[in-house]
Amino acid sequence: MSDPQFSPGESFAFELDRTDPLRRFRDRFFIPPGTVYLDGNSLGLLSRDAERTLFRVLEEWRTLGIRGWLEGKRPWFTFAEEMGAKAAPLVGAESGELVFTGTTTVNIHALVSTFYRPEGKRTRILADLLNFPTDLYALQGQVRSRGLDPEREIVLVPSEDGRTLDEAKIVEAMTDEVALVFLPTVLYRSGQLLDVQSLADEARRRGIPIGFDASHSAGVVPHEFHRWGVDFAVFCSYKYMSGGPGCSAFLYLNERHFGLKPGLPGWFGYVKDKQFDMRLEFESAPSAGGWQISSPGVLGSSPIEGALDPILEAGIEAIREKSVRITSYLIDLIDARLAGPPYDFRIGSPRDPRRRGGHVAVERREEALRINEALKARGFVPDFRPPDVIRIAPAPLYTTYHEVWRAVQALKEIVDGREFERFSRERKAIS
Repeated sequence: MSDPQFSPGESFAFELDRTDPLRRFRDRFFIPPGTVYLDGNSLGLLSRDAERTLFRVLEEWRTLGIRGWLEGKRPWFTFAEEMGAKAAPLVGAESGELVFTGTTTVNIHALVSTFYRPEGKRTRILADLLNFPTDLYALQGQVRSRGLDPEREIVLVPSEDGRTLDEAKIVEAMTDEVALVFLPTVLYRSGQLLDVQSLADEARRRGIPIGFDASHSAGVVPHEFHRWGVDFAVFCSYKYMSGGPGCSAFLYLNERHFGLKPGLPGWFGYVKDKQFDMRLEFESAPSAGGWQISSPGVLGSSPIEGALDPILEAGIEAIREKSVRITSYLIDLIDARLAGPPYDFRIGSPRDPRRRGGHVAVERREEALRINEALKARGFVPDFRPPDVIRIAPAPLYTTYHEVWRAVQALKEIVDGREFERFSRERKAIS
């Protein structure tokens, strides 16, 4: 049923753009020519701010050489900690709780190796069947490293509909055999936003450490990790945060755990003012910084400094407000124009915006892959997740409402003209 706050006409899309309080940020980003970019949940676009800091660090390397570690505008030696402090408001981290380091999967290994301490009958890790595969791969490796069987020790909460998780079922699975809980904040296919606060509360009542992968929410959904009592979290920086392909990730550690020993200690986690003492015994930095492993990839990470500027300037609450509105508008257009035959598109994301992250799963039982390819041939950039999900992710800082309207119009025309029949049923290496 159409939402009365929206109208399906093109003129209404233009009016939404005219009154959009974030419209001024679009000019800060490089939009690939001839495209409507709707893939901000997979790789965010380059901003002029990020380009500026990348070029500045490159110039520092050219002119300062090794002196850049201490004499760069943002000294490379403490860059990871400084970027953690800069991004902290986006996830509600307190001083020292967030550091910019590693990659998402490496950070999962670093934190799970610390918090997974099987003992007695508490040997199991609770995760979910809909999680992003890399998270489960890491959990399996951590279980095997302790000589245990992942098939027995990893408990995956099932999904009744194949799209979403029931938090009550997750809590029910927090038995006295569970040593660790690790979950996503937002499910990568359906976009369901889990109730992180209630799950953290329930885990804490049972004495079980709980961590989250916030890769599909950081930068588009506000979090309060410290206030909610989340033990640890990881998230990448190249989706809604637009840090660039392969940019370093973030690692969150609640301050009550600063005294723990990192499970995977390494050179860059040493106490900063003693790091070059070259002592053989590891002394962990008393913060999330202690969970760094290797020297940072300074050039590859440098765009995040600028990339954070428009996000912080806009404010995460305003970003969330537009994200909710533009995804609700997309859902309304699909319902109004494409729900019945011959289109037969359906929404696989939660309709309650409080339970939805930043993207919408547009499903079609037949030909979703080839329809996605036809969209791309028209200059639209969504992505596809098997078996039948076209993910559309309007990035609040640079996607317009009219672009969303155009995407829905294109879906209609692709089905009307059966344009998808020109494309192969074989999925490309990256879809």
